[in-house]
Amino acid sequence: MESTEAILLRKRKFSDTTLIVSWCTELIGCVQTIAKGARRPKSPFAGKLDLFFEAEISIVRSRKTDLHTLAEVVLKNPFAGIRSNYLRTQTAAYFVELIEICTERDHREPELFGLLRRAFGYLDANDPTTRAVAHFETELARIAGVHGRKSVRDAVSVPREAVNFPYSAASALGNLFGRLPLSRTPLLKTLAAEAKNSAK
Repeated sequence: MESTEAILLRKRKFSDTTLIVSWCTELIGCVQTIAKGARRPKSPFAGKLDLFFEAEISIVRSRKTDLHTLAEVVLKNPFAGIRSNYLRTQTAAYFVELIEICTERDHREPELFGLLRRAFGYLDANDPTTRAVAHFETELARIAGVHGRKSVRDAVSVPREAVNFPYSAASALGNLFGRLPLSRTPLLKTLAAEAKNSAK
């Protein structure tokens, strides 16, 4: 049994009673867990497994696969403010997609967890901006060890909007991992429109 701080990234139905839950954890990296009985009304997991929740989790590692067993969840912060506004939710979902693209499963990276927790803390209390998205991308590129290695002009197979963005972090990540989330373009357009409307 291992325990760690974790943020819930994604969940999906596995069976009538069971969920597959993905986490970004502080001590064991990004992991997938099977939550047996989680969909039952009286499950000990009831009310504790929702998107972007921060929790203390205990897992039993599988020796055969990268799907581990979720044993216990203690909710610490639901980041309720993220779900109070669609744009906050959209930005949090983009951060999750970016982390999933840029990380290997079961690879310990405490800085990554800290970055996501700070980002969700920000979104819990503030509406997102293009500057906030750029900061997240820059920090993620730094953690990945690629920020500053390539200029924006060196970007290959990266969407034009990533290259035109005033920070090279997104293109550096796109170069390294082969792609950026498709949700990035509509998110940046929406954020730019919101900023324009606010300036009026």
